[in-house]
Amino acid sequence: MHPIWNKDVMYLRKVGPVRADALRSDCRIATYGDLLQYFPRKYADRSRVSRIKDLREEGKPVNLIGKITSIHTSATRSGRSILNASFTDGSGFIELTWFEGVKWLQKSLKTGEEVALYGTPLLYNGRLQIAHPEIDRLESEDGVRNTLQIVPFYPSTEKLNRLGLDARGFRGLMHQLLEETRDQIEETLPLSLLKQYNLMGRKEALINIHFPRNFDTLKAALDRLKFEEFFFFQLMLALRRRLAKGQNRSMPFPVVGDYFNTFFKEHMPFELTGAQKRVLKEIRKDLAQPVQMNRLVQGDVGSGKTMVAFMSMLLAVDNGFQATIMTPTAILAEQHYKKISAMAAKVGLKTVLLVGSQRKKERTAILEMLASGEAAFAVGTHALIEDPVVFKRLGLVVVDEQHKFGVMQRARLWQKANPLPHNMSMTATPIPRTLAMTVYGDVDVSVIDELPPGRKPIQTVVAGEAKRLEVFGMIRRELEMGRQAYVVYPLVEESEKSDLLAAEQGHEVLQKAFQGFRTGLVHGRMKPENKEIEMQQFIRRETHILVSTTVIEVGVDVPNASVMMIENAERFGLSQLHQLRGRVGRGADQSYCVLMAGAKLSLDGKKRLSAMRETQDGFRIAEIDLELRGPGDFLGTRQSGLPEFQLGNIVEDQPVLRLAREAAFLLSERDPELQEADHQALRQSYIAYLQKQGASSTLA
Repeated sequence: MHPIWNKDVMYLRKVGPVRADALRSDCRIATYGDLLQYFPRKYADRSRVSRIKDLREEGKPVNLIGKITSIHTSATRSGRSILNASFTDGSGFIELTWFEGVKWLQKSLKTGEEVALYGTPLLYNGRLQIAHPEIDRLESEDGVRNTLQIVPFYPSTEKLNRLGLDARGFRGLMHQLLEETRDQIEETLPLSLLKQYNLMGRKEALINIHFPRNFDTLKAALDRLKFEEFFFFQLMLALRRRLAKGQNRSMPFPVVGDYFNTFFKEHMPFELTGAQKRVLKEIRKDLAQPVQMNRLVQGDVGSGKTMVAFMSMLLAVDNGFQATIMTPTAILAEQHYKKISAMAAKVGLKTVLLVGSQRKKERTAILEMLASGEAAFAVGTHALIEDPVVFKRLGLVVVDEQHKFGVMQRARLWQKANPLPHNMSMTATPIPRTLAMTVYGDVDVSVIDELPPGRKPIQTVVAGEAKRLEVFGMIRRELEMGRQAYVVYPLVEESEKSDLLAAEQGHEVLQKAFQGFRTGLVHGRMKPENKEIEMQQFIRRETHILVSTTVIEVGVDVPNASVMMIENAERFGLSQLHQLRGRVGRGADQSYCVLMAGAKLSLDGKKRLSAMRETQDGFRIAEIDLELRGPGDFLGTRQSGLPEFQLGNIVEDQPVLRLAREAAFLLSERDPELQEADHQALRQSYIAYLQKQGASSTLA
């Protein structure tokens, strides 16, 4: 990189120490390089010139070129000065008016001088008038054109405006910067890549993003710079993935043996869907390699992820290894244990459950079975990663709802084996393909995108307060048929700042409304043991209605529950609503999801509830959620490791993202150390990118 890009911005002409301090504090611009990559937030097309005789009262901004023929001041009744001017372009006259900056304008405006103006004509007293037009000399003293072209507008602040760094001031700085440095703008991408993907050169792109010749060149400049942003991030993921596959060795599972085949042929409770078969095939291929499998399995609620995990665990046992499933909650662990131990017993395999609440004697016996190899499978919570837990020969780790665990927690479970166990993560929170290929570029992603046949769609309705008695009647009918219901509230207790009906108050209301039925309450502030008691009572059908906050969002499997009622549903995120709906519809009965909406719905709130009513496809819902919230909110940017792209938007710029990903992964295969002569500038730029991201280099 040329040294000029590290030069303090203070030394750029027209900056100086005061402006430099403001640029540093308000915009994080410290160097010439920072300023060059401070991009416009929008553009105005001032390239088209209108004629006064053609103007109509449309309220649309126009450009005019002509002369001011007269200037005079008047005063309002309150004594405030108004500046009026008459302007002509030869085709007609229009009046100009200013209410602010009158003294300064009187000094700067000259009659007879040709200028360009930009403003919005409106009818006033039957005549067209433009209030507060922007006036520009066709060529300003510093050579910057603020009109007759596509004009950039830069993000600014009140402090910067006071220092003359409004949009016009920033244009002056950018013009000066490019005058001094345009010959030092270096290419970062290989020439072969530019040709292959028909990309504009970096120098031309940076000039055109600040001062575009036309909208076509602006689009080409944006595409090139977005490609570069995506490319470096994807290259980092691709090289990390390659390094991991080279270093993370695991024992291969080449055998598809008796345990797998016997269960598949004799004990499979239902026929696998095409999606389950496809994902199992991907997993079998991974497990046969002496390289650690690192695969994320995405599947909507009820898509059969647990069965795929169990079949994968049977492959581990067929090859002489143990397998384990780690879950974020004891309730979810117990549900997995119930299913997996029953299936494993059919082929003579023992499963143990390890959770924090077990007594010492029971726990000791479980640890002995794992250490001796008597237990083929372990299902548990964080308790699995504790030091006393030793496996005889751990070969496969399955982490359910993997986003609930930290990286270090998952790594500690891996340390229970040598060599590393194969790793499979599962999530019922669908991540749109765009986001998955961006964030999980260094992980293989499988998608179970089919539900087992025979499941009845959940009937989803949106209801207001006026329909509450009708909704209660429907719930009562379901309870009388022996079914159960969830009622979910967004708060734990009444808040002074909110008009939401809290869970505790709602519990009292429901007890009165459904006398003869037992109502339970679960919320985040309860002691874990009390929460567990309430949940178990609902699972055993001792409680008919479970009032809850979102602690039941993931993992609770009660096939007898047929109603999910969500109070103030507009206050929940879309993915959260979908997860809550997935708690019903797990049995053979028709199930219902009732979204109780508040009186005042925002536009986004309406879109969320409409999406819930229109589709039950978790991946489509995730896409809508991503569009509404943006990737940072959707994932939690800091948690996910997703960088804050300056120009690129992973939702709107999918075509550019796909090309950048393809290019990065192909290049990582061809030249993983970036040693080729054509890749030296790329190598240096990539190292600089990693330093900026605070990431370690994978290059030798």
